[in-house]
Amino acid sequence: MQEKQNAINGITKSMGLVFGDIGTSPIYTLTVVFLILKSSPENVIGVLSIMIWTLVILVTIQYAWVAMNLSHRGEGGTIVLKEILASGLKSKKLIFFVSILSFVGISLLMGDGVITPAISILSAVEGSVLIPGLEHISRGRIVLISVIIAILLFSVQSKGTEKVAGAFGPIMLIWFAALSLSGLAGIMQAPVVLTALNPYYGLKFLALHSLKGFLALGDIILVATGGEALYADMGHLGAKPIRQAWGGVFIALVLNYLGQGAFLMTHPGAKNILFEMVFHYARALYVPFLLLSIAATVIASQAMISGMFSIVYQGITTRVMPMFKVDYTSNELQSQIYIPAVNWFLLIAVVMMMLKFQASSNLAAAYGLAVTGTMTITGVMIIWIFSLRKQPLYALGGVAVTCVDITYLSANMTKIPHGAYWSLIIASIPLATIFLWTEGQKKLYRQMEFMQLKDFLVKFRELYSKPLKLEGTALFLLKDVKEIPFYIIQTMFTHGVIYEDNIFLSVIKRNDPYGIAGYFKEDLSAGLRVFEIQAGYMEVIEIEDILRGAGIEARVVFYGLEDIDTKNPIWKTFSAVKKLTPTFIKFYNFPSKMLHGVLTKISL
Repeated sequence: MQEKQNAINGITKSMGLVFGDIGTSPIYTLTVVFLILKSSPENVIGVLSIMIWTLVILVTIQYAWVAMNLSHRGEGGTIVLKEILASGLKSKKLIFFVSILSFVGISLLMGDGVITPAISILSAVEGSVLIPGLEHISRGRIVLISVIIAILLFSVQSKGTEKVAGAFGPIMLIWFAALSLSGLAGIMQAPVVLTALNPYYGLKFLALHSLKGFLALGDIILVATGGEALYADMGHLGAKPIRQAWGGVFIALVLNYLGQGAFLMTHPGAKNILFEMVFHYARALYVPFLLLSIAATVIASQAMISGMFSIVYQGITTRVMPMFKVDYTSNELQSQIYIPAVNWFLLIAVVMMMLKFQASSNLAAAYGLAVTGTMTITGVMIIWIFSLRKQPLYALGGVAVTCVDITYLSANMTKIPHGAYWSLIIASIPLATIFLWTEGQKKLYRQMEFMQLKDFLVKFRELYSKPLKLEGTALFLLKDVKEIPFYIIQTMFTHGVIYEDNIFLSVIKRNDPYGIAGYFKEDLSAGLRVFEIQAGYMEVIEIEDILRGAGIEARVVFYGLEDIDTKNPIWKTFSAVKKLTPTFIKFYNFPSKMLHGVLTKISL
C-alpha cells in the first residue's frame, strides 16, 4: 500500500516539476502553425499526425526510452552525458571536443529557456480577450500584465519555492485533466480527426507541401519543447515516476491536440484555437480555465528557473563557470537554491523578449532553434556512448531520432532572420562566460609559481625543526598537494608563519552527482597533514560541519588571492569577473573570523 502511495506521489510531483513546459505547449502550438497554413481538413490532419509522431519520436523514444538509460547514480542531463562519454574516451582531443559540445548544449538550453516564460505567460494572458468586456484590451496592456507576472515570479525566487511547490503537481494534474476533457469535446464533433494517429498522413502532408511543409516543421517542433526536462530532472524524482507520468501526459496532450484540430476543422476562422475551443464548449468555465492556464504557465516558468539554477550550480561545482553567489533557500531540501545573478539575468532577458516581440505568435518565430540544437547534441552524444558500449539497438535508436533532430534543426535555421537570432545571442552569453572562465583559469594556473612537493618538504622539515612555532592548527587551501602554490611558500618560508599543526585542505569534485566524504590522507611530514573532501557535483557542502566531524579545530585558514595585471581586454574581463564573483572560501562559507588571504601579483 505504501509503495503504491509513493508511486502516486512521485507521479504527481513530476507533473509539477517536469512537464510544465511541454504541458503548456497546447496554448500556442497549433495556433502558430496555422498562421502560415490554410486550415483545410487535409492540412489539419497532416499537421496533427506530424505533431503526434514528433512527441513519440523526440520525447518518448529519445528521452523517455534511450536517454534515460544513461545516468550517474540516477542523475541525468547534458553534463552527465559529457561525464559518461569522457570517461570512455582516451584521446584528450576527443575529450576536449566533448566538453565543447556539452558547453554549447548547456548554453543553447539557457538560450531557449528564457523564451519559455515569455511565450507561455504571454499566450495565457492573450486568452483574456475572449472574456466579455475585455474584447478590445490593447496589445500594450496584455504585454504589461505579462511583464508584471514575470517580475512577480522572479522576485519571489529568493524566498524559496518549497512552501508552494507542493501545490504544483495537483494544479498540473487539473490542467492536464482540463486539456483531456476539452480535447474529447472537440473530437466528438469531428471524429474523422482520429485518422491523424496514422503517420501516413504526416508523411503525405510533407510530400505534398515540400518547402511550405518543411517551414511548418519550424513551428511544429513547439509541441516537443520541454521534452528534454524528462532527462534533465530524473535525478530529482527517478526515471520510473517520470516515465509513468509521461504516459498520462502524452495521452492528455494527444487528446487536446486532436480536439483542437477537430475544432479548427469545424471553425476554420479560429485565431486562438485552445481558448476559443474552451469558450465555445464550456463558456461558464472559461474564466476558471483561463486562470488555470496562467497558473500552469507560471509553474512551467518556475520549473525552467529552477532548472537554470541547477544547471549553473553544476557548472560552478565542475569549475566551468565562475563561483556566483548561491543562497540555500531551504533547511530541508538542499536542491532548493537561489543564484541572484542568474535570476536577474533571466528576468531581464524574459522582459526584453516580451517587449521586443509583443505577441506569442511573434515569439514563436524565435523559439525552437536552440532547443533543436540541444536535442541534436544530445542525440550525437547518445549515439557515441552506446557505440562505445557496443549496444547496437540503442545506438540505432539514437541514429533514428538524431536524424529527426537534424531535420527539425534545419527547419528552424530558417527562423534566424525572423527573430531566432535572439536565442543565439542569449545563448552566447553563458557560452562566452564558460570559455572566458575555463581558459582564464588555465592561463592563470600556468602563470602561477608552484613548488614541487619533494622540494617543499625539504624546506618545511628544516623550518619545522626550529622551536619557534605558533600554537594551534592552520588550514591551507590548495588544489593538488603535488604542486604547492606560491602563497603557501610565501606564508611559510618568506614570512616564517608556521604552526604546530598544519593541514593542507583540498575539495575535490567527483564525476557523479551525489555523495560526500572527508578524510585524512597519509601524513606528509611531522606537523603536516592532508585532509581531502570529495563531493558529488550536485552536493551542497557544509565545510565547517565536515571539519568539526573530523576533529579539526582550526585557528586560521590561509588561502590565495590573485592580483591580475594585464593590458589584454579579454583577460581584463576575466579579472573583473573574478573580482565581482565570490572567492572559493566565500562560496563554501568558511568561518570568516579565521580567514587570512595572501595576495599574489600575476601578469597575464
